[in-house]
Amino acid sequence: MTSTPPPAGAFVVPPIPRLPSTASSRNRVSIGSSFSFGPQPIISSFSAADMSGSTHSRPLALDPNRSMLPSSPRSSLRRYRRAKESIGRHPLANDSMDVFQDTEIESDNDDGEWGMIDRMRLWRHDALMQHLYETAAFWGDKILSWTNDPNDAFWLAQTYFMTHQYARAERLLTRPFPAITPKAQNAPLNGLEHGVVDDTTMGSQVADTKGKGKEGHLDISIMPRLPMGDAGMMKIPEELQDSVSRLVDMSVACRYLAAQCQVRQGNWTDATEMLGEANPFRHSARSGPSVPNVDGGIKVEASMCHLRGILMLKLNRGDQAKLCFMEALTLDVKCYDAFDQLISGEMMTPDEEWEFVQGLAYREQTQDDADFVQLIYTSQLRKYKHTEEHALTRRRLVEEFGLSDNPDVLFSFADVLYTQFRWADCYVITTRILGLVSIHDSTMPLHIACMYHLNHLHSKLFILAHELVEREPENPISWYAVGVWYLASGKWPQARQYFSKTSLMDPRFGPAWIAFAHTFAMEGEHDHAVTAYSTCARMFTGSHLPLLFVGMEQIMLSNHSLADEALNAAYAACDGDPLLINELGVMAFTHGDYQRAADLFKRSLELAQVTQSSQMSWTITYLNLGTCYRKLKDYEMAKTNYQRVLEIEPQHPQGLGYLAMVYHQLGEIDKAIIKYHEALSIDPINGHLIELLNLALESDLCCGSLEKVYPGGEEAFRAMMVSLKTKVLDASKKPKVDKPGGDVAMSVG
Repeated sequence: MTSTPPPAGAFVVPPIPRLPSTASSRNRVSIGSSFSFGPQPIISSFSAADMSGSTHSRPLALDPNRSMLPSSPRSSLRRYRRAKESIGRHPLANDSMDVFQDTEIESDNDDGEWGMIDRMRLWRHDALMQHLYETAAFWGDKILSWTNDPNDAFWLAQTYFMTHQYARAERLLTRPFPAITPKAQNAPLNGLEHGVVDDTTMGSQVADTKGKGKEGHLDISIMPRLPMGDAGMMKIPEELQDSVSRLVDMSVACRYLAAQCQVRQGNWTDATEMLGEANPFRHSARSGPSVPNVDGGIKVEASMCHLRGILMLKLNRGDQAKLCFMEALTLDVKCYDAFDQLISGEMMTPDEEWEFVQGLAYREQTQDDADFVQLIYTSQLRKYKHTEEHALTRRRLVEEFGLSDNPDVLFSFADVLYTQFRWADCYVITTRILGLVSIHDSTMPLHIACMYHLNHLHSKLFILAHELVEREPENPISWYAVGVWYLASGKWPQARQYFSKTSLMDPRFGPAWIAFAHTFAMEGEHDHAVTAYSTCARMFTGSHLPLLFVGMEQIMLSNHSLADEALNAAYAACDGDPLLINELGVMAFTHGDYQRAADLFKRSLELAQVTQSSQMSWTITYLNLGTCYRKLKDYEMAKTNYQRVLEIEPQHPQGLGYLAMVYHQLGEIDKAIIKYHEALSIDPINGHLIELLNLALESDLCCGSLEKVYPGGEEAFRAMMVSLKTKVLDASKKPKVDKPGGDVAMSVG
C-alpha cells in the first residue's frame, strides 16, 4: 500500500512582518535581485532590535557577541522541555539545538512527550555525532519538508557543509523562509500523530504552554519550496513577499556558515560581500573587547573577523588580513585560529607579537581563566627576546597547570633550543613530542630541521620522509621532509622540486619557502636566491630571516649598498638575533670600520651567551672578532680570540692560520712556523698559508734576529765565521794527499 500523502496547504504562514531590512523599500519579486548579499540588512536589524527581546522577534540571532554553544548537540545553557522518562532514553533527547535561541516560556513541571519530528531531530543529531552524514541529511531533509523551520534548515545546511556539498548548503541558507515559525495546532500528519513543534526550535512561538506541552498535532501550512532559476533568481508569490526572509538575513551564524561555503567554493568576492570588507559591528555599542560573551563560548563576530582575514589572504591583501586576525583575537581571546595565523604566519615582528599578546583583554573576557590563556599564548611566541619571561612562563605552565607532557608546552621548550642552535637537545624534545602524538604540525619542521643539521641522523630523516608520505600524502609537511632529505644529500634540483610542491599545497608554509631559496644559495645561484628570499619576505612581513638571507646573498655578490639596506631592515624587525648582529659586523668590517665591527661581534657573542647556545656555532664570530683586533693592531686580544676558537675546535684551519699570523707579527717566528705547519696539515693546498710559511722561514733565516739562530748573537756568529775561514785558508797551503775516503777541502767565503 502507498501511504497517504501529506495534505496540501495544511500549513499557513501567519502575516507577521519580517525582520527590518534596508532593502524593504525595493521590489521584492526576485530574491536574486532584491536581497542584498552585503551585511547591511542584518546590521540594520541588529541596530533596530531591542536586545532584551521585547520589541524584536529574534534579538539573540542577531547578537554578534553570542556563540553557537547552545546550539551544540552536546550542551546548552538553557532549560528544555522534559519528556517522559523511559527506559533507554538517549542523552541527546534533552538538547534543543536552537541556533536562534528565541525567548521561550516554559513551566517547571513540563513532562511532554516526544513527537515524530522531535524523534527525527534526535536521529539527525545522533547521526552527526556518529559521522553518519548521509543519515543526518536524509532525516534532516524530511524534517525541513514538514516544518519549514529555519532552525532545521540551518542544521541541514551544517550537514551539507560537513559532506563538502557547499553549493547545496549555500542555496539552502539563501532561499526564503518564514520570518517567524507558525504556531502549533492540531492536525494529523501522514496518518501519524506528531507533537508540537519544539518550543526551543529556531523561531518557534507556542501560543499556550498549558497542559504540560503534551503531544498534539500540527495544523499549519508550510510555504512550498521554490525552485531557483537562472543566476540564482527565485520568484516569490506576492502574498508571501512581506513575511519571508533569508537565513543569512535572520542570523549571524547563518551568514557566517554561508560565507564559509563560498570560501570553500573559491568565491572570494562573494564571500567578502557576504561578510563585508570590514567588521560591520565594529562601531556598535554592543561590540568590542570589553563586551563579554553572552554564553561563555566564542563570539561569532570574532569567527567572522577570522574568516574575513582568510579571505584577505586569498586576495593577496596581507596587511588587511593581519588587521582582521588582530581584531578577531581582540574581540575574543579564545579564538586560537586567529592567534595561529598571526604567529605561525609571522605577520608581526617579535616586539609587536609580545606587546599585542600581553595587551589583550584576558580579564574582561575570561576572568577565571585569564592567567592560563595568557601564559599558553605567551609560550607560543618567538624566543629571540624576553628569555627570562619565557622561562618563567614554561615553569608556571608545568608547575601550576600540570602541562609537563603537553605537546604545545614541550614545543615551546624545543623552539627555545632551536633558536639557540642546540640541535641535539632540540631533537630530544621533538622526539618526545612525536612519541606522544604522531603528527604535531608545529613540531615537525623543527624535528626535520634538527635531523638535517645532525649528520648522523640523515638516514633517519630518509625513513621519516617515506613514512610521512605513506601515512599522510595530503599533508605538505610530508613532502617538505622529502625535500629536506634531498637538500641534506646535496641534490638541489630534486629538493627544489619538492619544496615547490609543498608551497603549492600550502602557500603559507614558511619553512618550505626559505628552504626553496636555500637550494639556490647552496648551488651558487645567488641572483635566484635573492629573488626567492625577497618573495618570502613579502609573504611573511613579520619575519626578519628572509631579509637577513637577502643581505647575506648580497654580500656574496659584493652588492654592499643593497646588503646594508636588507640587513638594516632585518634589524628593524628583530634586534635580538645574534646571527643578524654578526652579519652587521661583517658589513662594518667590509666598510673598514673595524672598531664598530668588533663591537658588533662582541654584542653577538653576548646575545649567544644569554641564550646559552652551543659554542660550536659561534667559532666564526670569535674568528671575526679576532680579525678585527688584528686589524686594529691589538695583537694580544686577537691572539686571545683565536685561541678561543681553537679551544672550541682544535682542528680549525683558519683559526690556526690566523693565530700563526699573530705570532708572526709579534715576532714569535718559531711559534708562527709551528702553527703554519699545523694549519697546512689540515688544509695542505692552501696557497696563502704556504706563502706565509715561506715568508716566516725566510724571515727566520735571513731577516730574523741572530740571537735566535746562534748563541752569543751577531758578534759571536761573525767571530765564528772568521775563525772558520782562517782554518780553511791555513789548510789550503798544505800539500793535498788523495786518500780513499779522504776529506775534500772546503772553501768558506
